[in-house]
Amino acid sequence: MTATTQVLAQAESVGSVTANLGFFLLFVIVTLMIVLRVSRTNATRADYYTGGHAFTGPQNGTAIAGDFLSAASFLGIAGAIALYGYDGFLYSIGFLVGWLMALLLVAELLRNTGRFTMGDVLAFRMRQRPVRAAAATSTLVVSLFYLIAQMAGAGGLISLLLQIPKDDSFSQALVIIVVGGLMVVYVLFGGMKGTTWVQIIKAGLLLTGAAVMTTWVLGRYGFDLSTVMERATENSDRGEALLNPGLQYTNKVDFISLGLALVLGTAGLPHILMRFYTVPSAKEARRSVVWAIWLIGIFYLFTLVLGYGATALLPPGTITRANQNDAAPLLAYALGGEIMLGLISAVAFATILAVVAGLTITASASFAHDVYANVLRRGQASPDSEVKVARTTALVIGLVAIAGGIVANGQNVAFLVALAFAVAASANLPTILFSLFWKRFNTTGALCSIYGGVVICVGLILVSPAVSGSPTSMIPGADFAIFPLSNPGLVSIPASFLLGVIGTVLGGRERFNAARYAEMEVRSLTGAGAVRSTAPPKEEPRPTAVPASELADRAGHRPVQDRSAQAPRPPRDGRDGRNGGEPGMRSRTSSQAGDLFGNTGLTGTQPAVGPSGRPGWQGGQGTGGHRPVHATGGYRQVPPVDPNEVTIPHGSLYRDDRRN
Repeated sequence: MTATTQVLAQAESVGSVTANLGFFLLFVIVTLMIVLRVSRTNATRADYYTGGHAFTGPQNGTAIAGDFLSAASFLGIAGAIALYGYDGFLYSIGFLVGWLMALLLVAELLRNTGRFTMGDVLAFRMRQRPVRAAAATSTLVVSLFYLIAQMAGAGGLISLLLQIPKDDSFSQALVIIVVGGLMVVYVLFGGMKGTTWVQIIKAGLLLTGAAVMTTWVLGRYGFDLSTVMERATENSDRGEALLNPGLQYTNKVDFISLGLALVLGTAGLPHILMRFYTVPSAKEARRSVVWAIWLIGIFYLFTLVLGYGATALLPPGTITRANQNDAAPLLAYALGGEIMLGLISAVAFATILAVVAGLTITASASFAHDVYANVLRRGQASPDSEVKVARTTALVIGLVAIAGGIVANGQNVAFLVALAFAVAASANLPTILFSLFWKRFNTTGALCSIYGGVVICVGLILVSPAVSGSPTSMIPGADFAIFPLSNPGLVSIPASFLLGVIGTVLGGRERFNAARYAEMEVRSLTGAGAVRSTAPPKEEPRPTAVPASELADRAGHRPVQDRSAQAPRPPRDGRDGRNGGEPGMRSRTSSQAGDLFGNTGLTGTQPAVGPSGRPGWQGGQGTGGHRPVHATGGYRQVPPVDPNEVTIPHGSLYRDDRRN
């Protein structure tokens, strides 16, 4: 037996504490420097919540992959496949397929309709205060379930790498506290911009590390996946059953319930929905999802090799004696020793930090924007005070997540995340779909769907085998399980849809506002009036003035009168803020280009027909002191445009002061 095999057979601690700690500190220092640098650009509320809507589709898609590929994906799924084979791989399938729902039904429409949170979409045509409170409640519940799973994974991983005994609960709790503290620091200082760049870096590290390990495992067996799986069955005490369903989920109904929660839960995860607002347009939101699907799909193919590879290469019983979440780090140690273990562990640590930071900023933004600003202050809160409340909320959420992570330490993170998916699919998805596609859906229906979905789902989880009644439960010594399914999705998701319908019928006396629904439909499908990027556009270089005589000399023609010494004429494209262009030209300010709806507060343009009967453009008034004036071709002066209240025939597209 080699030295590596002897260490793995003990499975209590692997690698060098100094090397592992060094990789951790290196990652923390680099990411903190990035976060502090980015934090200098957080000047507005939009910067803190959504990064100023300034990220491109590929950037946001990579960040989404970094946000979505959590400890459940890297640690939990690899361990689940190593122990349960086919049943463990179901997590990979469900997590990936759910993105089709997000791409086809949610991403574009949500980006066009909302501003910062899911509550913006629901409040568009319903009574603001009750639906925002409900949306914030659902967001907090889902985020806390997800956060607890990540914190539990962090405790088990770092305890293994720092050689903390499994029975030393105090030291493991201290590790979870440190992770929670770093999470809060990232959110307090970096906001969405800092969090996004941490997630982009983490996605690159995770995909690279998983690709290296996958190639290494396949190389051991001649790059033949069948050989890897065959060796895994020979090295497992479960034999051929590792390739068939039924090892973990002997109840087929429970198997279906888990799959339903995973497929439908992705489109309702609040920290994923909020990422659709970090791009400047619906087109970029769609590109983000496409990029995310490719990156996530490739990674989940890697997990299949990593899971079966861990079973094939590690001594029998190693993963069971250690922890299910430690399969990937133990495999890294078996492949490349202490250096490989340190690198992969740093990647796993980055995975946990990036995800918990994204969850924390989502939950804090939902409370500050929906509850504080629009429910408690009735839309009268200043942006600065709202951001302060968001930062305070992030601190409170961090403390709650730390406490929950200590309680759930040792649980399989993939299983815990699946419960968060069930809550998201039960409470958020039905309400979002009804709000976007059912014109009769009203406030009562939304409240019944959200609160009913949360209560039913969480209630069934508390009385299920997930909490008590089995050796793998969160409370193994107790038994008050009366619900047979470990994941309640099969019951709670249809119940939430049904409650939404019943609530809408019972609330039929609520006046149906056809104009508001028409506005929402136009905006969600076309993007008319959607919030635009607040990042300053790139300056266009001015053309260099060349005297007419020089132009004539260059062309070999007879020189014409040189008028370069005369007073300059106003530029024809309106660069001095004047609408002096010819018919059909878009006017621009001298400093920055405006957009169609003036959302940046600059000069916007719209088609118009002037007094001369020829098509012209009407220019909005910019913020730099530029005043549009009349010019030939049908130009006419229009008043300034408020970026948050652009009008179309049915009225304002977004107002925060509608009736409550």
